[in-house]
Amino acid sequence: MSRTPKPLVATALAALVFLAFARPCAGEPEAFSSPLSGLAQPRAGTARHEGSWDRRHMNDDALHLAAGEAVTLFSHEGPGCVHRFWVTIAPREDVAVLSRVILRMYWDGDSEPSVECPIGAFFGVGFGEQKDYVSMPMDETSGGYNCFWPMPFHKSARWTLTNGSGRRVDAFYYNIDYTALDSLPASTRHFHAQFRRENPTTPGRSYTILETRGEGHYVGTALFMAGRALYFLEGNEQVYIDGSSTPAIEGTGTEDYFCSGWYFDRGAYSAPYHGVVIKDTTRSRVSAYRWHIEDAIPFSRSIRFTIEHGTGNAETADYSSVAYYYLAGPSPAPQPLPADLMPSHLPPMEVTSVPGAIEAEALSAGAKATGGDFWIQDMGQWDYAQGWSGGKSIFWHVDSAGAELALPLARPAAGRFSLRARMVAGPVHGRVEFLQGGRRLGNPADLFAPAIAVREVDLGPVDLGTGAAPLVIRVVGKAAQSGGFDAGINALVVGAPEAQR
Repeated sequence: MSRTPKPLVATALAALVFLAFARPCAGEPEAFSSPLSGLAQPRAGTARHEGSWDRRHMNDDALHLAAGEAVTLFSHEGPGCVHRFWVTIAPREDVAVLSRVILRMYWDGDSEPSVECPIGAFFGVGFGEQKDYVSMPMDETSGGYNCFWPMPFHKSARWTLTNGSGRRVDAFYYNIDYTALDSLPASTRHFHAQFRRENPTTPGRSYTILETRGEGHYVGTALFMAGRALYFLEGNEQVYIDGSSTPAIEGTGTEDYFCSGWYFDRGAYSAPYHGVVIKDTTRSRVSAYRWHIEDAIPFSRSIRFTIEHGTGNAETADYSSVAYYYLAGPSPAPQPLPADLMPSHLPPMEVTSVPGAIEAEALSAGAKATGGDFWIQDMGQWDYAQGWSGGKSIFWHVDSAGAELALPLARPAAGRFSLRARMVAGPVHGRVEFLQGGRRLGNPADLFAPAIAVREVDLGPVDLGTGAAPLVIRVVGKAAQSGGFDAGINALVVGAPEAQR
């Protein structure tokens, strides 16, 4: 896996150090601030600590949880604020433990938890996996899980941990650093984290990351997506605030929401406010995070944060998520945890291999177009990938009729062979004809289709071999319902020599 957290974090830390030491002396107006700016200022309250250290001082510094056992991790009476929560767990990287051990947090005597979440997902990584990453409020590093979201409370705090994994948790080590205070401003809000899952997603309906009522602000998303192909990343986030019937915020694509691009084509990485921790192209899985620290989303009465799973919510997938937010007042009842918390194991896409095929990537090297742009498209990112020979196609974007695309037909064995063209049809595709040496081959083909699909065209006997004239695809028009003149080709399929037919 490719990661680049160190340079990114180093850059961020260098900037913070610069701002800290460039700060004016006391008494001068402050031009800049940073997390380090106020470290020299007095701190209110009393430093406190809770954790799993061995009260007998025998170095057994962990909790040991039998299957089904629930324990209290933290209990404090009075106002305060949690600043750091650290965990490490054995067995390490156990999918059932990370997926089915449930963390709950209660503030100010509430009967409903403000946090109810599988322990692995709470720390920002999906699928019951442990993957190192570094961000500003959360990280997983060298076997440790860290949370630095501030968690204030006015009257009391109580945290519990329930082992629903069906097996013993051999060791659960944890530390909680907090400050006991005399009071907090009345407007201070409580920290919340809500886990949701939909498996499978519902056709035509966006996946809901958070839906809640009250006054608050939204500060982060960890989203875990698994499907048959990565086309689910075409979905836009849509955020409805205070009962609005249309989105107050709508994005341009899932990887765009996570501050990246092109289906995360550079692989996994972590940055202070956003990152993709898992990108598994074989199984079409993505675990990504986005922290709204600079752009928190305020709401006065309610928020519904949704995201599409593919264009028009057409892709069937397994989505789960954690929403992080702050809310005033008592905690409303959270969305019930799903009965099934274990990650799904969808079969990977299978690449189709057509006997006798000359694949698109082999054709593109010597291809020439008189108009438009063409490129090799990896079909494996889309749900219809299994129908495409070799998993790739030439996509050709054309603005008008008359453009031609010439493809080389050189083969080691010369002669006349039967030939079929596996063409790309779709909603913005035109009509084409096929020529070789000025002679028309077969019949013109209409490439319009409601969705991207393979359309085979019989070209009849064609001269192949070194020196053979190229195959020319010419755009001659389009159907009335088509949105454009595009074309494309997946492969040419060579049949038996003409003499043997």
